[in-house]
Amino acid sequence: MARSPLVDRLRASAPQISVGVLTADWLNLGSQLQAIESAGVELLHFDVMDGVFCPMLTLGAPVVAGLKTQLLKDVHLMIEDPLSKVEGFVAAGADIITLHVESTRHIHRVLQAVGKLTNANDPNRGIVRGIALNPGTPLEVIDPLLGEFEMVLLLAVNPGWGGQKFIASTCDRVKRVREMVRDTALICVDGGITKDNIANISRLGADIIVTGSAVFDGKSPFENAKLMMDSLR
Repeated sequence: MARSPLVDRLRASAPQISVGVLTADWLNLGSQLQAIESAGVELLHFDVMDGVFCPMLTLGAPVVAGLKTQLLKDVHLMIEDPLSKVEGFVAAGADIITLHVESTRHIHRVLQAVGKLTNANDPNRGIVRGIALNPGTPLEVIDPLLGEFEMVLLLAVNPGWGGQKFIASTCDRVKRVREMVRDTALICVDGGITKDNIANISRLGADIIVTGSAVFDGKSPFENAKLMMDSLR
């Protein structure tokens, strides 16, 4: 399947942060999204949890569709058996769909299904297909899927709730994944990202770093996002 043109766009702007919307002030969501966009952020991260794959229950496709923004919608599905649900999230405007290899017996089939879908925002944009790995999942699961994804997301915490500390062994995993995929896929790190460690994580070779509460901490999302973007440079 042809690679999404978005991959080249994201690689050109890497390293980049993808800001998790769950920790935003939803009563002032419009102004908060404008603030991070003004700071140079391109990606808005949606943590979709079903209360089955991981403990929390968060949001679904209607919420993804309901957020009107120029930011690219980076949708991370932490749900069981995603095959029947991916089409709804693409229709809702997902530009990136990330699927957990642990969430289904047939991850290859789901990736192929996503590859046949059309980006609802721009048919020429394509959809970036991502695979996500929990901290305890061996990296060897990547090999049989090469060619069916454009991004690898490594979780640096166990999925399900915020406030967890970054798992140190993730650093070695990032380096190993970089060797495995070379330039064929983007590398994303998600979980435990703070203003203090984002620069070090970027130096490991991550193209996209997901952060939420470090930006939306109840103070200034523009200043926080700008600080973290500057740290990547």
